[in-house]
Amino acid sequence: MCKKKRVSFDKDMINFDWFIRTRQERQQESIDRHFFRQRAKATETTESLENISGSGIMEDYAKIEKIGEGTYGVVYKGRNKKTNRLVALKKIRLESEEEGVPSTAIREISLLKELQHPNIVCLEDVLMQENKLYLVFEFLSMDLKRYMDTIPNGQYMDKMLVKSYTYQICQGILFCHQRRTLHRDLKPQNLLIDNKGVIKLADFGLARAFGIPVRVYTHEVVTLWYRAPEILLGSQRYSTPVDIWSIGCIFAEMVTKRPLFHGDSEIDQLFRIFRTLTTPTEETWPGVTSFPDYKPTFPNWKNNQLAAAVKQLDNLGLDLLQQMLIYDPALRISAKETLNHPYFVDLDKSALPSQS
Repeated sequence: MCKKKRVSFDKDMINFDWFIRTRQERQQESIDRHFFRQRAKATETTESLENISGSGIMEDYAKIEKIGEGTYGVVYKGRNKKTNRLVALKKIRLESEEEGVPSTAIREISLLKELQHPNIVCLEDVLMQENKLYLVFEFLSMDLKRYMDTIPNGQYMDKMLVKSYTYQICQGILFCHQRRTLHRDLKPQNLLIDNKGVIKLADFGLARAFGIPVRVYTHEVVTLWYRAPEILLGSQRYSTPVDIWSIGCIFAEMVTKRPLFHGDSEIDQLFRIFRTLTTPTEETWPGVTSFPDYKPTFPNWKNNQLAAAVKQLDNLGLDLLQQMLIYDPALRISAKETLNHPYFVDLDKSALPSQS
């Protein structure tokens, strides 16, 4: 017979005083905690900004015209008055500290200071002016999306240029991955090109340094069309393969001039991927049914249509693309393996920019 345990109010009632406090007291405590967190965050932000600011001043630069605007600021075409060189001035709004804008700016600056590579856009200076932060970048007048839009209907990108750009993008992302950094927002609009055949990774606003084990991240990253399936299915633990998936989508788009998977919602994006690559199963992707947003009622597409979607691509290119778009991130080709793929064997690498 089970003996009943005698309850001791002195010992067994945990934090009894907390339960009898007034609601107003608890609300005030919450407000106080929020205030002190925000004050600490503001102090940390100010100190961090002082640490990363450069030596230049805003008076050294002249704004020419606005060339872009995003969630966190405005980008201007500018000119360095001392050298007469064109630059891109990215103005970061610092008013919305509670929304995390400063931490995003600090992250981008800190990463770019470490990521010095010919296929990564160069951060030349960091300027502070009142409550504004300016990032001064080398100026490149064209991005990959705008370049593809200039190609007339019925024509396609030169095959060797596609090969060269794909190789250079992989060089840049390998450099990031070797320094434990995920880009997380690769898309044609974030790849800048010059008139010498060089392409560079830009816009590291969503980039993250990663550790081991891979940390839990938000899955609201990467423009929908270039988003890896593990993110679409709700995974919060992901790593370098998400960038490789994005590069695969960009590679296919350079070949066809059309987005490979152009969904208008997360579920539509998933279904477009499934229609092309077949619906994943536990056999093809162990663990897929455990993702938060996986549904056993997903339609079961069984015919792989990837080759038909990229008819202009040769067999070696198709093999590389297939390896970039493997469902299981553990089996997806790495950036280093990509650079050694036979697809690039006939590429004149001596003509490409190399890290000095």
